[in-house]
Amino acid sequence: MAAGEFPTVNGCPSIGREKDTVVADMDGTLLRGRSSFPYFALVAFEVGGVLRLLFLLLLAPLAGVLYYFVSESAGIRVLIFATFAGMRVSDIESVARAVLPKFYSGDLHPESWRVFSSCGKRCVLTANPRIMVEAFLKEFLGADMVLGTEVSTYGGRATGFVKEPGVLVGKNKAEALKAAFGEAPPEIALGDRHTDFPFMRLCKEGYVVPPKPEVKAVTIEKLPKPIIFHDGRLVQKPTPFLALLTILWIPVGFLLACLRIAAGSLLPMPLVYYAFWALGVRVTVKGTPPPPVHKSSTQSGVLFICSHRTLLDPIFLSTALGRPIPAVTYSVSRLSEIISPIKTVRLSRDRATDAAMIKKLLQEGDLAICPEGTTCREPFLLRFSSLFAELTDELVPVAMVNRMSMFHGTTARGWKGMDPFYFFMNPSPAYEVTFLNKLPRELTSGAGKSSHEVANYIQRVIAATLSYECTTFTRKDKYRALAGNDGTVVEKPRRQVMGC
Repeated sequence: MAAGEFPTVNGCPSIGREKDTVVADMDGTLLRGRSSFPYFALVAFEVGGVLRLLFLLLLAPLAGVLYYFVSESAGIRVLIFATFAGMRVSDIESVARAVLPKFYSGDLHPESWRVFSSCGKRCVLTANPRIMVEAFLKEFLGADMVLGTEVSTYGGRATGFVKEPGVLVGKNKAEALKAAFGEAPPEIALGDRHTDFPFMRLCKEGYVVPPKPEVKAVTIEKLPKPIIFHDGRLVQKPTPFLALLTILWIPVGFLLACLRIAAGSLLPMPLVYYAFWALGVRVTVKGTPPPPVHKSSTQSGVLFICSHRTLLDPIFLSTALGRPIPAVTYSVSRLSEIISPIKTVRLSRDRATDAAMIKKLLQEGDLAICPEGTTCREPFLLRFSSLFAELTDELVPVAMVNRMSMFHGTTARGWKGMDPFYFFMNPSPAYEVTFLNKLPRELTSGAGKSSHEVANYIQRVIAATLSYECTTFTRKDKYRALAGNDGTVVEKPRRQVMGC
């Protein structure tokens, strides 16, 4: 490979490039990784499930042989067909918008990003399907133009084949660049392999990104837009080995999840903590929780204000306390209600109705609520609803944090009834429950503080404990970003499938 034809990207100046146009390849150039298999695997699993992932994995060796010994185009065509054939276009777009950005953003090449981000106009020229990469490149990297392989569709579904002129490699990339820019060549070209050279020669300057697996990715702080919301079930980027491991683990993990859920649902709550530990679920309790309120007392129950990581937060709160604590939820799947070891009460989103319901429950004893209204996976807290602060002064903040190594226990796009199963399918999931000091009387609504002041104060206290960042984002913001709706559940008689 005649890499000496172009200097390396380290030598490309990035000062004073505000009026310049940059055209960059993606895999191996903007991204450190040179293989696009993990991203195809993510689409395969999130849209088609484990069987589609298995189909892709079985065809991956053929794709590799064709890619390295026949042509890049042939290998990529196999990956596209194995991943996309028969999928709804809307499902592919949904995964591209909600799942892939988290993984792409964690693999940005620092030198390529230094040059790419310094230019006033940014174009990405990639062999990847445009439908798969465009959302991330435009929304999170500020790309003005994305030129990628076009996937053929029929009746709203992908056929698995590609449109003319085919996969954008080699001369096809050069032709695509000419068609987009005409006789005005871009100033900078970034590539990483010899099949990028044809389009790089059309630009005024060309730079090669050398393969350096040890280079560290761009840190989160340097990204132009933080990724607060993301979806998908897989925690780690599925390399071929991890994809195989995931496929082999799912049957075992599902049986293990059923056993763990049965233990949590059937055993007395004081024993659940020990049963979880015996079954590989780690529960760490910090702080000093308040004693239970006796039913004979006229004192109102304690309202536990929890940060929201999964729908299992109230269950692990109960596990930490050794007694069942009822929870109010904005919505939860019917299956989750059936297997829940604690009482769950749906909120109607009507402020007066919900306030009356919560007051009634507090008269009966302690209660748990997650005022964010939905979960967030990243180290951020969403805006706290202030309703709870109007109803009682017996407030105990609880900082919840969990750890999952293989599967996420939340979803915005999928069936939420599977959330607890996916959480417990992790080899050794963990929860940390930190009880903070009960809110002093002088900081409550009873002492003259507004409900918004109380809610914001508790949000800040929990955020400081977890080293998280407070935001003003809401449930609607999350669902608009991930699912294209506002997260409102349309109630149907005897059928309720949306969760929190």
